[in-house]
Amino acid sequence: MDIKAKLRPFYVAKMLYEQTDEDHYLTIAQIMEQLDRDYGISTSRGTVGDDIKALQELGVEIEVEPSTQKRFYLIGHPFDLPELKTLIDAVESARFIPKDKSAALVKKIGSLTSYHNTEKLVRNVDVENRIKADNEKVYYIMEALNDAINQQKKVSFRYFSYNVRKEPKVKHDGYNYVFSPYKLIWNGDYYYVIGYSEKHEGIGSFRVDRIVSQPHILDKDAVSPPIGFDINVYLNSMFRMYNGTRKQIELICENGMMDAIIDKFGKDVTVLANDMKSFRAVVSTAVGNVFYSWVFGFGGKVSIKAPEDVKKSYAAMVKQAAEALTE
Repeated sequence: MDIKAKLRPFYVAKMLYEQTDEDHYLTIAQIMEQLDRDYGISTSRGTVGDDIKALQELGVEIEVEPSTQKRFYLIGHPFDLPELKTLIDAVESARFIPKDKSAALVKKIGSLTSYHNTEKLVRNVDVENRIKADNEKVYYIMEALNDAINQQKKVSFRYFSYNVRKEPKVKHDGYNYVFSPYKLIWNGDYYYVIGYSEKHEGIGSFRVDRIVSQPHILDKDAVSPPIGFDINVYLNSMFRMYNGTRKQIELICENGMMDAIIDKFGKDVTVLANDMKSFRAVVSTAVGNVFYSWVFGFGGKVSIKAPEDVKKSYAAMVKQAAEALTE
């Protein structure tokens, strides 16, 4: 048996995978024609029929529609169209995936169904001219971090930020952070790695797309999380992964703000009665400008009741911002 004859069943499977679905089919005559035209394989109807039976026996979900010429189509695609559309929306919206990587991923997702369906995968979802990350190494960075988490090993990497000329600048003159990664988190359209930072001597987080290159996995065991550390509590208390001192804060919120409070703190947030028009929410969160800007963004519908030092710090920030407008 020559190599082409051995490959014939695979070519038949490829045709059915790429060209057929519940609305599109191939007949044995069409398969024979393509085998001859595209692969130089001449065969008989019975042989192609046997190939299809062998594929069915293998578990390939091929349906047969009775007709003057039997029609064959594949129903065993791994994803339905709505699932593929959802994946494409997620890829195109994700800021941490560079633009060209998004296009490549979308193309690969499209290959998971028949080419007849590719036009249906053209999305009309507005992603608000989404700014995409430009770190082309993000896949390899994430893979290395994930491997280190699974192996419970430390990693080392350099980190960058942008200067006033919008150029990436390695922080602390190329300092190599030594980090024990615990978890990768997608938050606020970016991936972050949570773990123990030796530089900061405590739990911290880094944005994955700001890591300069693929981290080195060190031959050193990761530092164990502190006793009592709960990553969910940590995440709920950090606004967009900005570190700061965590405190318990009491907020006064207009009744219409409940959605915003639950979106930010979850359904387990402590809520107490205040008056007919408002409620009190007791939250534990990182205190800093990011938290204050979140409060300010509601235009007075959310206010800080306690503690007093947080109220004063917030008032000072607002005053400083107002004074900056008059300078």
